[in-house]
Amino acid sequence: MKNGLIITPGPTEVNERVRMAMARPITNPDLDPDFFDFYDKTCDKLKKILKTKNDVLILSGEGILGLDAAMASLIEPGDRVLCLANGVFGEGFGEFAELYGAEVVYLRKEYDDAFTVDDAKKFLTKNNGFKLATVVHCETPAGMINPIEEICPVLKEAGIITVVDAVSSIAGQEIRTDDWGIDIVLGGSQKCLSASPGLTFLSISKDAWNCMEERKTPVPGFYTNLLKWKQMWYKDRVFPYTQPISDIYGLSEAADVVLEESENIYIRHARIANAVRDALKDAGFKMFPKEGAEANTVTAFYIPGEIDDEIFRKHLWVKYGVMIAGSWGKLSGKVWRIGHMGENAREEKLFRFFRAFELALKDFQYPLPASISRTFSEKL
Repeated sequence: MKNGLIITPGPTEVNERVRMAMARPITNPDLDPDFFDFYDKTCDKLKKILKTKNDVLILSGEGILGLDAAMASLIEPGDRVLCLANGVFGEGFGEFAELYGAEVVYLRKEYDDAFTVDDAKKFLTKNNGFKLATVVHCETPAGMINPIEEICPVLKEAGIITVVDAVSSIAGQEIRTDDWGIDIVLGGSQKCLSASPGLTFLSISKDAWNCMEERKTPVPGFYTNLLKWKQMWYKDRVFPYTQPISDIYGLSEAADVVLEESENIYIRHARIANAVRDALKDAGFKMFPKEGAEANTVTAFYIPGEIDDEIFRKHLWVKYGVMIAGSWGKLSGKVWRIGHMGENAREEKLFRFFRAFELALKDFQYPLPASISRTFSEKL
């Protein structure tokens, strides 16, 4: 394992302040009242980032835990669940819902095509009776953003509990949880917040809590049972399980870094994203997804037909110490992905990436009209 440059869509490089925070001495999280207060304060910081007054919890597990916990806690067998699926993660949401006995109805689009508010409205005029709906904000495998600011209010007006996977967008693209009528927002530590992998966090509205409390059957399992937090943490001030102190120290510091940059963080991500895509376009690469649907945290673009995906990425890593990502599912072997999120959304890191990328392309005898790294700098 080498000390290279990781330009993947999460995990990202970790801010040095976060690394130092994780080195702090630990305590006993089940007994130390100071840690109770620290946990609360960290959740309050995340509330500010999510722009919500709803409860926020930090769970010990990578972002998938939050998705699993939301589905386990909300769904009872036979519940109708609407799944907006235009990517790998959108489809995965439906699979999780089915695990807990839901009757899943899919609203699907192609992986390069973002949902619109009209898609949601037209679908709901012919379909109803949904307990909850799931939608992915940033479909990371496709580099695509879905307009949850338009879709979620429509779903909420229809009396549907809204669950949003925002793991790859929080702190990279603005999210106004309360204003947009989102009941559960799911996030992860290793994306735009640039902390280490291992934590998920989520906001939970009063409507979502009520939905859980009114269920007729018990939540299956313990670790994914959000009601345990309601009963133990909020009522008795007892954690359901031992907390990963060092990871939470790091997440708290990462939240401070984000809040200190304030709204400028979204400007930075947008500026870097635009420059990355413009540089690639000028070099002749075809972008994915459709124009106007691109996320500000990750860029996907087609792999030239004459280059093998895995062989090239291995060469880039072994010879130049730079790692990028391929994709999954239907897009596997078809697109490369650059993660310009959090600490990776910095001019010097992207310049270093593009310099290594163009050298690797030359190794593969792939012609370039001009220096991509120079073009990138000019676009900023």
